[in-house]
Amino acid sequence: MRCRRQIAKKCHLSDSLLRGQRLTQVMNHGFYGRFFHLTVLPSAPMSKWLCSLLIVFASAAHAAPVDANSDEIDRLLTDKGFFTQLEHVRLSMADKAHTVADRASDLVVNAMGFLGVPYKRGGNSAETGFDCSGFVRAMYQQTVGLILPRRADQQAASTEVIDKKELQPGDLVFFNTMRRTFSHVGIYVGDGKFIHSPRSGSEVRVEDMRQTYWQRRFDGARRVTPSAANQFAAQADDGK
Repeated sequence: MRCRRQIAKKCHLSDSLLRGQRLTQVMNHGFYGRFFHLTVLPSAPMSKWLCSLLIVFASAAHAAPVDANSDEIDRLLTDKGFFTQLEHVRLSMADKAHTVADRASDLVVNAMGFLGVPYKRGGNSAETGFDCSGFVRAMYQQTVGLILPRRADQQAASTEVIDKKELQPGDLVFFNTMRRTFSHVGIYVGDGKFIHSPRSGSEVRVEDMRQTYWQRRFDGARRVTPSAANQFAAQADDGK
C-alpha cells in the first residue's frame, strides 16, 4: 500500500507498507474521492511515546464525513475495545489540564498533520512552507483561534512564563539558535518532545528537547492564554 503525505494525486509518496507489515490506525477520516484517508502508525519502527501521544489526542480530532465503509472500521475498532481504551486515557488526562488552552489536544493533533512540510523563511502556510514562528502562529490561529505575534521573541514576550517542569502539550518552548535569545520556537507535544520547523533545507518534525543540542540552547517555556493573546491583539490594534 502506498502512502502519501496529503490527500492529493500530485503529493509525493512518503512511505509504503509491505504485505504483512503491521500498523495501528489512530484516526479514520473517511473517503476523499478515490483516497481513503487514515492516520496510521507502523507498529514496529514508531516509538512508544508518539503512539501513546497520538492515541490520546486523537479523541479530540474532528472527523470528516465518512461513508458505510468507515462504519465497518468503527465497528471493528469497537469490537477490539479501542474506543473504550481511548476514552479511559482521555479521561485520565483531563484531570492533568491546568491553564493550557482548552483545545490543546486539537492543537497538537493539527500540528502533527503538518509533519514533512518544508521550511520556508517567512512562511506562514503549508502551501508556501513554514518558518518556526510562522508554524506556531498558524497552528494557534487555525486550531484555537488565537492570533500570536509573528516573531519568536515577540511570542515569548506576549505569553505566560512557566517552569520547564510545568510543560504541558500545546505550550511553547524557546531556544537560542542564532546567538540571540528566543530566536527559535516550537510546540511542546509531551514526554520531552516538541514539534517545530527547524531551518532552511529541513521540514516540520518532532525532536527531543533532551538532546544535547537543544538542552544547551533552551531559553524557556511559555503558556499561551486567551488573556495574553487578547492583550497582544489589543496592542496591535492600537498600533495601526
